[in-house]
Amino acid sequence: MDRATLDSLVEARKNRRAVALVTDLATGRQELVAREAVNGVAYADRLAEAFRFDRSGVLATDEGELFLNIFNPPLTLVVVGAVHIAQTLIPMARLAGYDVTVIDPRGAFASQERFPDVTLHADWPDEVLPGLALDARSAMVALTHDPKIDDPALTAAVNSDCFYIGALGSRKTHARRVERLKDSGLSEERIGRIHAPIGLSIGARGPAEIAVSIMAELTQTLRQGDG
Repeated sequence: MDRATLDSLVEARKNRRAVALVTDLATGRQELVAREAVNGVAYADRLAEAFRFDRSGVLATDEGELFLNIFNPPLTLVVVGAVHIAQTLIPMARLAGYDVTVIDPRGAFASQERFPDVTLHADWPDEVLPGLALDARSAMVALTHDPKIDDPALTAAVNSDCFYIGALGSRKTHARRVERLKDSGLSEERIGRIHAPIGLSIGARGPAEIAVSIMAELTQTLRQGDG
């Protein structure tokens, strides 16, 4: 790898930009392709799939074999609400490769005793989220049922590039939430990015099963998109 390519790769990693290092296996020529630029290459669909599935490997093209080395930024999950579901969701998210941050202004919930070894903010979401740089490798779940806590977090998320946004609550609860968010000036398109009721419909009962349904929906969205 030449110095210019290495510097570009280091810069991309530093700025949480997804890039692929493409190596022509016949000539050794290398180039970096950013995820947002995949439509500019002849093998766009297959490169997009490699990004989506974090999958490096050999790609056969009409021009010869290429090796795609995918450098996606680490996945992050922001959990708003230090509740029981969060306690079961966080270990699953970590096993799936997510760096987890918990936000809850209620000090009695957001304690290191309840959430050891987790990045914890006992502050309001609108005070914390501007510093977290939510991007296309970020997911956020709002679990408190408290509009004072959840709504500002959801507003920040729908105005970001988060790949997944979920909110706990029944359809009736979400309908009231939608009206509040509309009144705050958010468009239907942005509000429509919120998955609610949160999680895949698997008949989940209790915090552990609800956490499973959330991780399943989050993973489905990460790998297959919202379509």
